[in-house]
Amino acid sequence: MITQTPSQPYEVAIIGGGISGLATAYYLQRHAAQANRPLRYTLIERAPNVGGKIVTEHVHGFGDTPFVVEGGPDSFITQKPWALQLARELGLHERLLGTNDHLRKTFVLNKGKTTPLPDGVMLIVPTRFMPFALSPLISPLGKLRMGLDYLIPARQDDDDETLADFVRRRLGDEALDKIAEPLLSGIYNAEAEKQSLLATFPRFREIEKKHGSLIRGMLAGRSQSKPAATAQATPPQANGQPAKPPSMFISFRDGAQELVDGLLPQLTGDIQLETGVTSITQSNAPARYQLSLSDGSTVGAQNVVLATPAFVSADLLTNLAPDAAKLLSAIRYVSTGTISLGFRRDEVSHPLNGFGVVIPRSEKRPINAITWSSTKFDHRAPADHVLIRVFFGGSRNPEIVERSDEDLLAIARRELHALLGIDATPVFHRLFRWRNTTPQYDVGHLKRVDAIEAALPPGLYVTGSPYRGIGIPDCVHQAQQTADLLWQQIAG
Repeated sequence: MITQTPSQPYEVAIIGGGISGLATAYYLQRHAAQANRPLRYTLIERAPNVGGKIVTEHVHGFGDTPFVVEGGPDSFITQKPWALQLARELGLHERLLGTNDHLRKTFVLNKGKTTPLPDGVMLIVPTRFMPFALSPLISPLGKLRMGLDYLIPARQDDDDETLADFVRRRLGDEALDKIAEPLLSGIYNAEAEKQSLLATFPRFREIEKKHGSLIRGMLAGRSQSKPAATAQATPPQANGQPAKPPSMFISFRDGAQELVDGLLPQLTGDIQLETGVTSITQSNAPARYQLSLSDGSTVGAQNVVLATPAFVSADLLTNLAPDAAKLLSAIRYVSTGTISLGFRRDEVSHPLNGFGVVIPRSEKRPINAITWSSTKFDHRAPADHVLIRVFFGGSRNPEIVERSDEDLLAIARRELHALLGIDATPVFHRLFRWRNTTPQYDVGHLKRVDAIEAALPPGLYVTGSPYRGIGIPDCVHQAQQTADLLWQQIAG
């Protein structure tokens, strides 16, 4: 704890202007305001804009409304409440936009054909018998193997395992290939054979231990769910009646970047863009740390938050905390990309009757998934147009990210023609590459994170997607926890 008079402002440096760094600043400000204590912070971001991968572009010229193109995440899950809570705190509740749940359907590419995921499949577990029994997605033997989940003894220890090993153990190889790998590993752009179960889907282990069976546990959870619990999390309407429960996935009327645009004006600290941190050294109190910046200036701070990729944090901590730096360097990263294409609706014969297609690794396609953005959300394309987004790269096909723009466009168009029968010329396209931005949660990841945090010097923190969740809600939650710990340290 730093000893100083209440009139002296606490000096904090936050490195990284993605959602994790921005939210950390926001929650620190809130602590300071509630305690009526002075706070001064500097947020340093080497890019020209804040927000990280949360990027929305509006493409005009094709009607009265624009295409709304997401470069990174297009939404966030409401079952993890922290991003939704932040949006409401920022006064963005009227801007929230749920998915078109009446059109919710996911297709799986199966032997070159788009096959609907059976109704009632929750994550990877079938909870309705007839739709699953009649589905051609899984063979009869594969369905019988999945049914053995009822009989296989539950694993009761707390050791980690790969997602692939878990699904194979409980449900079999076909469930892994056709459902778990494209759906669950796809969320993390990960390899199921390396992906940590406890770091990505710990709920599966909890269900197994509690109910002895995934299917039994999912059915029990479904029967015990209470609408009142969902409504309680949703503010009432003006007439006092409960509001409509939120969709499972939420975005904003003008795209995900509204969250960043709503958060930035609330921040009162010194925000330095297009500025990198070249080194962090220890100094005498009260400025415990000295940050050297790429413009030649320095920043002194009692506390430092690294909301940066793990390899960037490792470089900055090599001399200051070598044990933590070594552990940070062990977190792998992969590159990903998306290409969004707009079409005239009358030139697309496919009904686009769902949210999109996930593609198993075994199909050996050059792309990973396709989202029908203008079906999933309203206000994503002008009238008489549709918007489609193609995903590529990741652990499955990392080299494709380095292909030329022309090659990537040609690949996307070939795949849309082969899988959806779309051979029209797009009215526009937008390509986004995200090089080395997606951390991989390999087996043992949470123990590694615990060790990293234990090896950090006092007053220095790491937060964000490399650690305890990559989604927007996870990053917001980690920022909140980091701000809580930091404030306890500096104000306790």
